[in-house]
Amino acid sequence: MDTKIRQLRQKKGITQQQLADLVGVTRQTINALENARYNPSLLLAYHITKSLDKKSIEDVFIFNEDD
Repeated sequence: MDTKIRQLRQKKGITQQQLADLVGVTRQTINALENARYNPSLLLAYHITKSLDKKSIEDVFIFNEDD
């Protein structure tokens, strides 16, 4: 699953570690998400979306039918 996490995080001016702290995961998890190596739970996707000041999960995560 592709994401816009990196772009949105950088636009907000926060580091991977800061985002990880906000949502309760490790920096490595955020890195894996940004590099499409990990699919988050629905709850984590929700927390990331809210932490990046977006209203919809689809604003952050790009769902492909093949995922």
